[in-house]
Amino acid sequence: MKPFLEAIQTKLATIPALKYIDEDSGQMDSYSPNPPAKFPCALIDITAMNFSNIGKDNTADPINRQTGEGTVTFIIGNMKLSNTSQRAPQSQKDNAWSIWTIIDDLHKAVHGWKPIAESGALMRTSHKRIRRDDGIQEYQITYSVGFANV
Repeated sequence: MKPFLEAIQTKLATIPALKYIDEDSGQMDSYSPNPPAKFPCALIDITAMNFSNIGKDNTADPINRQTGEGTVTFIIGNMKLSNTSQRAPQSQKDNAWSIWTIIDDLHKAVHGWKPIAESGALMRTSHKRIRRDDGIQEYQITYSVGFANV
């Protein structure tokens, strides 16, 4: 999984707005109001993986071969310091809505993309907002992915 995560991290580095890209190790948990991340950030996690046996290959290590299907979750976080009310100045609204551009850029970068030769393409399966009380906008976007002969 290390090459898979490294490839994703490298791909997300092409999104200039992201200031922090890392594996999710709980940076957004219980650190209110100062999580150990720069904003806007993208955190990556392999949140579930299921495997099926497909036989043996005595030339491989390990010899038992499997396919896998799982989910990769991206947490996109940003500190929202301004509002988006109708009467707010446009520059203030643009700044407050910047997380949506980042989410769109992430989707364009990874949806349908194969991070490594052994993986299938990442395909979006869900998107949800995480409610917080500290001014941080947080969204979880989940993608499914398959692996062959692992």
